[in-house]
Amino acid sequence: MNAPAKLIIDIWSDVMCPWCVIGYSQLQKGLAQLEGEVEAEIRWLPFELNPDMPGEGEGQAEHIARKYGRSPAEAEANRDKLLQIGERAGYSFAYTGEGEPPNAMIWNTFQAHKLLKWALVEHGPEVQTRLKRALFDAHFQQRRNMSDSAVLLDVAEAQGLDRAGAEAALADEALGAIVRREEAQAWDMNISGVPAMVVNGKYLIPGAQEPETYVNALRRVAAKEAAAAG
Repeated sequence: MNAPAKLIIDIWSDVMCPWCVIGYSQLQKGLAQLEGEVEAEIRWLPFELNPDMPGEGEGQAEHIARKYGRSPAEAEANRDKLLQIGERAGYSFAYTGEGEPPNAMIWNTFQAHKLLKWALVEHGPEVQTRLKRALFDAHFQQRRNMSDSAVLLDVAEAQGLDRAGAEAALADEALGAIVRREEAQAWDMNISGVPAMVVNGKYLIPGAQEPETYVNALRRVAAKEAAAAG
């Protein structure tokens, strides 16, 4: 029996992007079908959907109306559809906190991307993925402020990461420069939307796909890589 093909999947993503968590959930389903065929290392790379978002954020409804020109009724219909798609993918966007949910907000995510880069460099891809998933939950399910350093540190600490190390990472200008370079790299690769998954640095899978699409794409990549290796 052949050894599984080892693939690296770089995912350009933003914590604000619901399609990113949907795409990741679908990818996981696809990888489960490829057990024994493919071993994937997943790394998260930075993409800011709203890089000019001020620190105080913007209400989601107002943001959608301003950016996409949708009426409140259209926005609500799209949200209902997204909730259904999320449930089918295995991810719930339902609020999990106590009492009335706070307003859904869009936040500046640059600091979150710095934290994720630190997690990858210092602790590896599995820990980075665990942190990314926790940040998705903090935003979509708990409606926490993703531009607030204290919130980011709380999330990191809850995942077993060193709070002091995470705090130093948020203040690290060199780490910020790395994030900026990787954001620019996405544009150089003509990535203008997320999620965007790049396999082994060469093969792009854009958008959130169905599990079967990921299965077929990754099988093709594995076959091409095996043929190239001789």
